[in-house]
Amino acid sequence: MTGPPAGTRRPVRIGVIGYGAMGKAHAYGYTAAPVIRALSVTPVLAAISGRHAAGVEAAAGKLGFESWTTDWREIVERRDIDIVDICTPPGTHTEIVEAAAGAGKAVVCEKPLAASLADAESALAAVERNGVLNAIGFNYRRLPAVALMHEIVASGEIGEVLLWRGSWLSDEFLDPAIAFDWRFDREMGATTIADLGSHLVDLAEWLVSPVDAVCAQSATFTNARSQPDGESVRVRVDEASSALLRFESGARGVLEVARTCARRPCDFTVEVNGTRGTLVFDYSRLNELRLGRVADDEHLYGMRTIRAEHPSHPYAADWWAIGQGVGYGASFVNFFGDLLAAWPDGPWAPDLAVGLRVQRVCDAMERSVGERRWIDVVG
Repeated sequence: MTGPPAGTRRPVRIGVIGYGAMGKAHAYGYTAAPVIRALSVTPVLAAISGRHAAGVEAAAGKLGFESWTTDWREIVERRDIDIVDICTPPGTHTEIVEAAAGAGKAVVCEKPLAASLADAESALAAVERNGVLNAIGFNYRRLPAVALMHEIVASGEIGEVLLWRGSWLSDEFLDPAIAFDWRFDREMGATTIADLGSHLVDLAEWLVSPVDAVCAQSATFTNARSQPDGESVRVRVDEASSALLRFESGARGVLEVARTCARRPCDFTVEVNGTRGTLVFDYSRLNELRLGRVADDEHLYGMRTIRAEHPSHPYAADWWAIGQGVGYGASFVNFFGDLLAAWPDGPWAPDLAVGLRVQRVCDAMERSVGERRWIDVVG
């Protein structure tokens, strides 16, 4: 497949707010998308913002932005910017979404949508009120193996889904000597349930059906952390949480997120058990999907490994020759490739309505922890 010559493609000008790890990942996604995909538009990295001048200036040069600023409002107000891409901590999302939507900009927002359910509702209301295109950064849907998992479940090949389970384990909070920063502030960084769990909840609902009730537990093992000035501050987020899930379809699920698992860097797994088969995705082997079917030859009982790199698999034909694999960055390239391919009419998916739906499930988990009972997911 070929697209129009580069010089004839209409530019789409992008302003990214936030220059940390996610700002870098998003910038990479926009830059590589027209290399991998045949697009009718050309993404232009017009501006990036951040609180610290030296840091954002360095990031702008490294990532290829035309300009930089320490005031995100300048990006929102610029008439030459089409898309405002928000890569700041969750507690800042709603204010920026509201301003960008009010200025008529398309909005891309990293997950979770906000640090609270009320703020998430306000963010969705802003994009709907102003009628702007919007998307939320559930990028793992765009990994070929995960997208193939969705195709297989949707096709009915493994039958009716009975059980779903997902886990996300890391060790980033294990050391009690780690200094207090925004990640430990619930109003700014959101909970671990909302931060890590939002990805898993999105995949659960995408693969199975809406979650209608949850029962959760949480723990914080290091209850206070020191700031650089030596002052001790109470940690107000969970470090490890788990939940039982009940789906509208009748399926049942289990979810676990934890940031206190020694030597677990970023290990997330998703498993779906159906009446006619099982699927397993393990992020540590992100080009593979394991499948076992009831109809398989009994002498070959067990799970087969699918290399999700064949041109027939989602997104794979755009990438390298079979066997070369794709990585984490490919999920952003595929995500932004899809958004740009639908510019300017849309639709974009997943959108902020999905982000709010996921936030409702996470909020129900947080309420369940406090009330120590099953909580229905409303809305």
